[in-house]
Amino acid sequence: MSEQSTEKVLIIGSGPAGWTAAIYAARANLDPVVYVGVPATNPAPVLPGGQLMLTTEVENYPGFPHGVTGPDMMAKFREQAERFGTRVVDANIDQCDFSKRPFRMVDSDGKTVLASSVIISTGATANWMGLANEIRLAMNGGGVSACAVCDGALPVYRNQPLAVVGGGDTAMEEASYLTKFASKVYVIHRRDTLRASKSMQDRVLSNPKVEMVWDSAVEDVIGDERLESVRVKNLKTGALRDLDVRGLFIAIGHSPATKFLEGSGVELDAKGYVALHTRASTTNIPGIFAAGDVADQQYRQAVSAAGMGCQAALDCERWLAEQGVH
Repeated sequence: MSEQSTEKVLIIGSGPAGWTAAIYAARANLDPVVYVGVPATNPAPVLPGGQLMLTTEVENYPGFPHGVTGPDMMAKFREQAERFGTRVVDANIDQCDFSKRPFRMVDSDGKTVLASSVIISTGATANWMGLANEIRLAMNGGGVSACAVCDGALPVYRNQPLAVVGGGDTAMEEASYLTKFASKVYVIHRRDTLRASKSMQDRVLSNPKVEMVWDSAVEDVIGDERLESVRVKNLKTGALRDLDVRGLFIAIGHSPATKFLEGSGVELDAKGYVALHTRASTTNIPGIFAAGDVADQQYRQAVSAAGMGCQAALDCERWLAEQGVH
């Protein structure tokens, strides 16, 4: 690719949203190029392919009746996109100038690329505690997860004691969900009051399967191949306690991957997600579209991200046609 080549459709990000957008755009003869990103640590690994690269078993994506690993699923998405002619660049997009067309971007290799349209699908990363054992067991499917809805129903967690870290609505939702499968759910929170809405608090605190672990933080995650216990420290007394659990679900928020959009002109919401004001994928800048978790802080599921990738490609195709680009 020459330094000043102009792409019809440039897709930033390689999770379910990005690859689905690429499949649709490629089949529409739009010759898309996907910037898949490069591995990073933040503090947990950030890998091309998104959060699914840290997911061992996916059982809730249609079409895989016996489940599939996250990395295998993303490999199949990529293979399908490339089958229709999608080109792939192993780099990040680091800077964007969307003030005029064609849009101008600079990648992590220092190359400038121009594009008639852009689909942003960089996702969002779970906020982790930053413990070495937490990351290790999350990477190898050893019982640490950042998504109870994704993983909590797996057989390995059924009728087992589990733990959730966090005190907001997300943590309460995850704890409530896990009570359907777990024998017991510990909720570990740094304070003695919850940030979650009153209705969410009531639902969790009234559940006999839930035990609150107040004023506490996770000190270590213990286990070789699989999680065996979680060591927590009482922040008021300094006392240590080991919780015998087989699953630990981190629910302390997500961070959208939108730092590279600073100064680009794309509107972000108060939490840094790309702002979409309708059900369409259109941003505040004509020709710039967004799909997946980077614009969705509510669902954050592979299937919903893929659906948004479809929308973005269709919206992009129609917009390009209106501009006379075919």
